[in-house]
Amino acid sequence: MSRALRFVPLAVLLLFVAAVAWRISVPADPKVTSKLIGQPLPAFHLAAMVPGKPSLASSDFAGGGPRVINVFASWCVPCVAEAPLLLELSRRGIPIDAIAVRDRPEDVAAFLDSHGDPFQRIGSDPESRVQLALGSSGVPETFIVDGQGIIRYQHMGPITPNDLPQMLAQWEQVQ
Repeated sequence: MSRALRFVPLAVLLLFVAAVAWRISVPADPKVTSKLIGQPLPAFHLAAMVPGKPSLASSDFAGGGPRVINVFASWCVPCVAEAPLLLELSRRGIPIDAIAVRDRPEDVAAFLDSHGDPFQRIGSDPESRVQLALGSSGVPETFIVDGQGIIRYQHMGPITPNDLPQMLAQWEQVQ
């Protein structure tokens, strides 16, 4: 066997390692955005999560003004961090509904008592079916839905003070 042929497997291995190292150092976009932006909400009807709050259905978003849907859970630490900002949006007159994912009514009630309640309706999504149908990849996530039930904007992760201007700008666009 020629001397050069003995190094071919080593060269192939080095090329493979270089390709893997490049892919790790330059990852693909980690955001998994919903394919439903610009599309109608999927049909759903969720039971009320806590006493005193109405249930939540896709039909609630048709034929009215724009609304916000916040996908959250009482066990979600980032949801606690965004709670004051949701209260601020609510104080500004933005109607916010919620989908509580894999949660218990008593835990959601305790969360609302501790961190405030900006929600007009809260639907219970015990198996994350509606969350997944929306294209949501985790909690918290926030969607802006126009008055015809079309998803216009998706914010992944907790809303931070830096995100508030973008959220308000998106809200103004759907007015």
